[in-house]
Amino acid sequence: MHANLAPRAMGLDFGTTNTVVALPTGEGGSELVEFDGPQETSSVFRSALCFWEEDGARGGIACEAGPHAIAEYLQSPLDSRFVQSFKTMAASTTFERALIFGKPFRFEDMGRVFLQRLVQHAGGRLDARPPRVIVGRPVEYAGARPNPELARQRYDLMLREFGVELFYVYEPLGAAFSYASRLDEPATVLVADFGGGTTDFSIVHVSEPGSTRRCVPLASSGVGIAGDRFDRHIVEHLVLPMLGKGGRYRSMGKVLEIPGGWFSDFSDWSRLALMRNRRTLEDLRRLERDALDPEAIGRMIALIEHEQGFPLYDAVGRLKRALSSETRAEFRFEGGGVEITAQVDRADFEAWIAPDLARIEAALDAALAKAAIEPARIDRVFLTGGSSLIPAIRALFDRRFGEERIATGGELTSIAHGLALIGQEPDVGVWAV
Repeated sequence: MHANLAPRAMGLDFGTTNTVVALPTGEGGSELVEFDGPQETSSVFRSALCFWEEDGARGGIACEAGPHAIAEYLQSPLDSRFVQSFKTMAASTTFERALIFGKPFRFEDMGRVFLQRLVQHAGGRLDARPPRVIVGRPVEYAGARPNPELARQRYDLMLREFGVELFYVYEPLGAAFSYASRLDEPATVLVADFGGGTTDFSIVHVSEPGSTRRCVPLASSGVGIAGDRFDRHIVEHLVLPMLGKGGRYRSMGKVLEIPGGWFSDFSDWSRLALMRNRRTLEDLRRLERDALDPEAIGRMIALIEHEQGFPLYDAVGRLKRALSSETRAEFRFEGGGVEITAQVDRADFEAWIAPDLARIEAALDAALAKAAIEPARIDRVFLTGGSSLIPAIRALFDRRFGEERIATGGELTSIAHGLALIGQEPDVGVWAV
């Protein structure tokens, strides 16, 4: 891009796990923004925050984001609060605020801090931002009974200082634009985007290069199931049994099953870090005194007190990636005085996520039904997002469409690329939600 041609738009893929930013090149393409890191630069910026108390910081609380958040946490885990996957709280009506070192943080507060740090680590590329920002959003938000209107309000507040013109576009439609740049002939394309919090589908008709309107959306659908949900199943089967799940406790002369809410929160990355507060820990210590297996509850308390959310997340991720290439892999976690080692077969993992795969396939069928298109009329299938690499997911699409029609690539960056391309269109509102 010529130095005197500043981009008029940017694509922002704020994801549950990672965030990517792309700027148009002015030549029908786009380029990714690189962010500095403790070890290296990268176009993929982890959607994570780390807070710690510091004299002189605003409100007495300092914060970092992305790989710098991870580095700060690893340097001093017991004196920090590490928060990840907070995007999943955007549409939650039950989440109002999180207390971090006694200070309340709403979703939009965390989002604004995250974007401020994102800009700081962009090497000056985002200091003077284009006025038009194309923001990716899921077709369906994650969480129980998500409220899309509430999510929109929170996104608007989060982004109010980031851009002048905000346009929200379905994430798989952004990926469709990116994939269309590879095609040199008309095609009907199904895009499947497997993120951290949601799985989304878009069906588009791609016209020949040079057409006035290259991509025409036909239908979209989605479901709040994706990589984080698969992680939860690993935690539920390998970790929670050691922390008291299924156990009992004494209350009012009766023996009752321990409420499942503790374990639901613990297995949700967006809520695990928030369990480290005085009220929750006091409740868990009372439960520990009354539990028939107090040592199990003691292990849960130790993991929360010693801020073991990130190491646990890392161990789960390593297992999931290993099972994408191996039929059997080892799960190994050690931290907070707790050690877990287990051999896991890919077949077991696929059995754990089978009900979720059925719901994902139902969302796929919904997109086909909305577009009134039979699978045989889909010319190309583009799979993107980290979880698209899971063999059971790939097998689903091979079975439905045939592997010769399936394309992959740019699993973490294709959405941002496509959003930047949409930003160059004369009428962005045609694709906006």
